[in-house]
Amino acid sequence: MRSFAEILDIAARRHGGPEAALAGIPVPLSAAELGATGDDRWLSAMARSIFQAGISWQVVETKWPEIEAAFGGFDPGRLSMMSDAAFDDLLRDPRVIRSAPKIAAIRDNAAFIREVSAASGSFGRRIADWPAGDFIGLLDWLKTEGARLGGGTGAHVLRRMGRDGFVLGRDVVARLIEEGVIDKPPASRRAMLPVQAAFDRWAAESGLPFTTISRVLARSIG
Repeated sequence: MRSFAEILDIAARRHGGPEAALAGIPVPLSAAELGATGDDRWLSAMARSIFQAGISWQVVETKWPEIEAAFGGFDPGRLSMMSDAAFDDLLRDPRVIRSAPKIAAIRDNAAFIREVSAASGSFGRRIADWPAGDFIGLLDWLKTEGARLGGGTGAHVLRRMGRDGFVLGRDVVARLIEEGVIDKPPASRRAMLPVQAAFDRWAAESGLPFTTISRVLARSIG
């Protein structure tokens, strides 16, 4: 397994130097900033990632202002109590991507967020308090306790919201395979353990957040 400095050098050669290899990578939010993010924004991010799964992301991005309006700004309290009539209205609403399973997942995640927020002060506070050394546990928690937040969806929600972490896209997986960390895309918590260990090692070596390491791994391939 190469050091992070060696992988950064590969990315730099592919993209025109170290500055280019690191360009445009967002800085994760602080714990205080995550904790202060409204529960409605977490539900909105979940909804956006759920709607984007399996279809063109650009379609969702184009429709997003209308989707926000149709869901009334994604207030978890109101949506967790969605009536059958309100559900049916959304299924008929032309502003919305009319998938009953995805709309049901948004309703279920509203209840999930509401419950976690009541226990932790805010949903973002619970996310912020989750230890970096167990990022795979955070992903597993979202998958288990949330609705349709497995696969890459939960990781994309966290990245969208500024929580430090990694997303196992095609190029990141390819680099992890090249480094001998895994031999195929990980599909279980056990298979994710060496991924967590590799990111922990690279973070200790470099002092950089997982978000930056993840993006550099991707740029070392693509």
